[in-house]
Amino acid sequence: MPEQNRDELKKELMAQVDKNNIPAHIAIIMDGNGRWAKKMGQSRIVGHHEGARRVKNIVRFCNDIGVKHLSLYAFSIENWLRPSMEVSALMRLFSTYIIKERDGLDAENVRFEFCGRRETMPPKVMEELDRIVNSLKKNTGLTLTVCINYGGRAEIVDATKKIIQEGYKPEDITEELISQHLYCSDILPDVDLMVRTSGEMRTSNFHIWRAAYSELYFSPVLWPEFDSVEMLKAIISYQKRERRFGMTSEQVQE
Repeated sequence: MPEQNRDELKKELMAQVDKNNIPAHIAIIMDGNGRWAKKMGQSRIVGHHEGARRVKNIVRFCNDIGVKHLSLYAFSIENWLRPSMEVSALMRLFSTYIIKERDGLDAENVRFEFCGRRETMPPKVMEELDRIVNSLKKNTGLTLTVCINYGGRAEIVDATKKIIQEGYKPEDITEELISQHLYCSDILPDVDLMVRTSGEMRTSNFHIWRAAYSELYFSPVLWPEFDSVEMLKAIISYQKRERRFGMTSEQVQE
């Protein structure tokens, strides 16, 4: 679609958005970098770089529209099984992105957080992650949480281990206690809207606990082509749904 038509469509969609019902926490499974690269006759690494550029656009848009938390599934625990060349390139890309975008995120009042297993991360990448977290911790706009070396099952396993190590008894275990021991437990709320790009219809071990009652939105668009128009479509779809959390429609409306 021509850029001018895209801008017009964005204006039309913006007019449909209820600014008082913006999902507080949007989680995105950024899928399709490799397929986009293949479509363009490029290497998978080029696709990942294009995907990283797309992040900047979506972060800015979500911050502007009033989203409080945006968590991005950047690298799963299972992704270590990919070819070593691709994994190494991704780790370099994470470091490059963090260094390159730090000042821009700061200028837009965006807070940055890391979510995942720290102990098996490359030390240099973890140093950069810690540096940007500390440098942006006073910002009060959107909180961008990048999930690297993350897995929903691993998160629950690690939370359980912490609970046992702290001496809790079986009768002490509650949903609230488990929530308090998840990664970024003092930062990330439950997911309101989970988006997956590229047409795949699964959540792939992302935010298993926090997404228990999230609304799911599956976009056919590959991540490097997912722009603010596509994000608006997801938000509008979310706003058309009735969130009941196990209750009846009548109870929700009371």
